Amino acid sequence: MSATPHLDALTSRGRAFLGTRHAIMAGAMSWVSERHLVSAISNAGGFGVIACGAMTPALLEAEIAATQALTAKPFGVNLITMHPQLMELIGVCRAAGVSHVVLAGGIPPGPAVAAITGFARLIAFAPNLALAKKLLRSGTDALVIEGSEAGGHIGPVSLSVLVQEILPALPDATIFAAGGIGRGEAIAGLVEMGASGVQIGTRFAASAESIAHPAFKKAFIRGAARDAVASVQFDPKLPVIPVRALKNAGSEAFMQKQREVSGQLARGEIELPAAQLEIEHYWAGALRRAVIDGDIETGSLMAGQSVGMVTAEEPVQAILDALVEQAEAALAKRRAPEPEAA
Repeated sequence: MSATPHLDALTSRGRAFLGTRHAIMAGAMSWVSERHLVSAISNAGGFGVIACGAMTPALLEAEIAATQALTAKPFGVNLITMHPQLMELIGVCRAAGVSHVVLAGGIPPGPAVAAITGFARLIAFAPNLALAKKLLRSGTDALVIEGSEAGGHIGPVSLSVLVQEILPALPDATIFAAGGIGRGEAIAGLVEMGASGVQIGTRFAASAESIAHPAFKKAFIRGAARDAVASVQFDPKLPVIPVRALKNAGSEAFMQKQREVSGQLARGEIELPAAQLEIEHYWAGALRRAVIDGDIETGSLMAGQSVGMVTAEEPVQAILDALVEQAEAALAKRRAPEPEAA
């Protein structure tokens, strides 16, 4: 691996925050971001993140221990704010000595923020500048600004707009950019704009170390940017976060699930928080069918629009090396002296 002085200089804050060789966080992908992929990314110089998803505290405890057995490098744990056992999961992270916790899926509750910042560095998602400022005031240590190009649960605004809105306004904050990043040239541009580093998920989902089913990986390798589409909300009374995934029969099945849950809500058979949690459980099950069972027809193939840049099943180290080499080459080229005129 060649030296990357230009990239290192621009990502020094992000690298110091994560404790890693490169300021490249892995996006937490349910069923995919488990011990093997997480440890491989951390061992390769990036920052792996366990996706807790719907895990019980006991399952998370086992996953953290198994990851620690595979790497001595830093890694994080992603927790979903709407998990009914959130505070217990935070307790598991504390007991296991987890250094970084990522809170996703909504505005982090005050008690959770206080609990996490007592033992670990807290990273949260900021969909706009106002919330970014609020999160930093509340004690959040770093932010991820994720554009709608990303896979899985997404916000409504593209990364190209978010970085213009947020990075210049918060020059002293530790901010990782995410969404649609598939090559190092994009990393170069983002860190030049002021990002401390980046978060990447889709490029790693079909890596050699990913436990995803071969059929799931093949779908990624075949997929193009236009194939990764966002889900549509069926009922405004049942607000659900859109999910970007490769279009298949499961996309229509999600509309049917929304109709079903919306009807239960309208009839008073279920409260809104429980209805939204049922939608999340649906996604967890659909994603498992695709990732673990290889059901690429009715399962959920969550993928970002960078999926078109996934062209082969490659080792994590090769993916990471290519990204940083591309970024360094782009930065060095822009800093090379202009040739003297004849």
